[in-house]
Amino acid sequence: MAHAILNQPQFQDADKARVYLERQVWPNGRVCPHCGVIGDHYVLAGKTNRPGLYKCADCREPFTVTVGTVFERSKVGLHLWLQAVHLMAASKKGISAKQLERMLGVTYKTAWFMCHRIREAMKTEPTRMLGGSGSSGIVEADETYWGKVSEYADLLHGDEQRVYGDSAYASQQALIESKAPNAKDFTNQRVRKADQVDE
Repeated sequence: MAHAILNQPQFQDADKARVYLERQVWPNGRVCPHCGVIGDHYVLAGKTNRPGLYKCADCREPFTVTVGTVFERSKVGLHLWLQAVHLMAASKKGISAKQLERMLGVTYKTAWFMCHRIREAMKTEPTRMLGGSGSSGIVEADETYWGKVSEYADLLHGDEQRVYGDSAYASQQALIESKAPNAKDFTNQRVRKADQVDE
């Protein structure tokens, strides 16, 4: 008989979620996120220390499995984070913060924050300057017009749209990085005549 996936222990208890995450992140032993040493750590136990806190014997820095992840410094239980990650990854059409609020029993503000952190972690393309290092360095600019061209067309600039009676005119610019593997266009960027570069 099949069981619901959210009934698994890592989705129900914060300590079991931490143990599960440790197995996923550190399959070959603990790694210090500060200095990169593998396996030379000890557990910080006691009433003042939270569960899952380790100290590196090399750099003497304390760390947990959540350091350097989207779960770091969060007051939300780790099991709720894992539920949110699973729900967002398993939903074909995505999931809203409002739906996450209802399913996890957290506030909307918390659900919104979790959604944004998870989406940021799911990004596949690196964020870099358009035309910067790692690209061809060539950026192409183009402009398109739509609407009924009127006698007032020469008065309009950039992404403005003005209506004179039944005549409307508007423009939109696009910046495209040429020869990029995933060409991106940045629309609605206002380009003034003074900013245009002659080739």
